[in-house]
Amino acid sequence: MLEAQDVHVEINGHQILHGVGVDLRPGEVTVVIGPNGAGKSTLFSVLSGDIQPSRGAVSLDGTPVARWKPQDSAQRRAVMVQDSAVSFPFTVREVVEMGRNAWRRTERVDQDQDVVDGAIASVGIEHLQGRTITVLSGGERQRTALARVLAQEGRTVLLDEPVSAMDIAHQERTLKLCRELAAHGAAVAVVLHDLDSAAVYGDRIVVLDQGRVVADGPAAEVCTAELLSEVYGTPIHVLELDGVTRVLPDRSGVRRLSDAPIGSSSQTLG
Repeated sequence: MLEAQDVHVEINGHQILHGVGVDLRPGEVTVVIGPNGAGKSTLFSVLSGDIQPSRGAVSLDGTPVARWKPQDSAQRRAVMVQDSAVSFPFTVREVVEMGRNAWRRTERVDQDQDVVDGAIASVGIEHLQGRTITVLSGGERQRTALARVLAQEGRTVLLDEPVSAMDIAHQERTLKLCRELAAHGAAVAVVLHDLDSAAVYGDRIVVLDQGRVVADGPAAEVCTAELLSEVYGTPIHVLELDGVTRVLPDRSGVRRLSDAPIGSSSQTLG
């Protein structure tokens, strides 16, 4: 559905992406991981059409992204950016309804309210829909932005750090929702910092480092202690629990203050 080939991005003389290639496939959750500054958000901006690559090509359903009319593109691809702040005092429901703009003046406009209701229910913000978006917490705003993306009904879904401000319950709900979207035939791509969540929920893991794809494949193949420790510059453990790949940082050296011997320097304050 969405493919980037040999994408290079240079901004203000600084090379951000170096020959990146990635394809998003229907029925699959692709999770993009990598350390800060690896180029993850830049890649998503290229895939969404917000940034034109210096070299390379991006196509949506076989047609170059630049050739799509905005409304036609919006009907096929929905994007949740990392910073989805809304400055004006729209209600939560009004923000979600914005996702239906892709279908204005089409036969699907009659479905708008039902689709909006379903999107709001999917992320659990029924109780917030009459509130003003500007007074919500960061996690509530993220859930509202996600509901707007769902209301858009794109068959390709790009989510850039969608759970960064959410509590653990809503993180899990959101990532399970990504799995459900893929199960219904959508191509879903998610940027995550939580490596364990990436390994559990991703069908495919793409690892970016310094603007290059250094690994691309199933979690069991990509998420190795050697690779992740090298990319992130810190010891990382990879385990198999009940047939599922799990990723944990090495915290063996962590000690609580109460564990330290009485009179040790670790109990000295000031």
